[in-house]
Amino acid sequence: MKDWIGNSHFRNCNLRSQNAETHDYYATEPKATELLLDLETFNHEIWEPACGEGHISKVLEEHGYVVLSTDLIDRGYGLGGVNFLEAEAGEGNFDIITNPPYKYAKEFVEKALEIVPVGNKVAMFLKLTFLEGKGRRELFRNNPPLRVYVASARLQCGKNGVFEGSSMAAYAWFIWQNGYIGPCELRWFN
Repeated sequence: MKDWIGNSHFRNCNLRSQNAETHDYYATEPKATELLLDLETFNHEIWEPACGEGHISKVLEEHGYVVLSTDLIDRGYGLGGVNFLEAEAGEGNFDIITNPPYKYAKEFVEKALEIVPVGNKVAMFLKLTFLEGKGRRELFRNNPPLRVYVASARLQCGKNGVFEGSSMAAYAWFIWQNGYIGPCELRWFN
């Protein structure tokens, strides 16, 4: 990921998926990203490291962002076979926006804060229950979010990219800024 700015190459990759269900794939409803962009500003360059079928990336691109879309699993969008948790810091002034596999959410947050430049943002679309748990206590103590936006109305994550019915889970956008230490601002949206 040393020279990740070659986004035109990555954006044009058209690969096919295999066995997505076994990899905790829950696609983000595009409306969630639209709402995020009403709330926060980001750098022009964005890395979406769990892009799935591009539900977040496509919205970001429609808003003029240059997006590097990667995923461990090849789902037909972006560059497959990229293990974000093994990535090294790249060059450039980029933010990270994603909906990570929930079972690796803590690791995704830690890795993202390790590789984005100081002062840059990490936005993760996570279940509201991410706020609890002894295993994440140290994460929040050492790296408190700048803001947490709680969705007042339920937003969907589609299992294997399929959106059916209504959501049983409450979601929030968690926003970190690399190097920020201070209180977390809690807000509601939608």
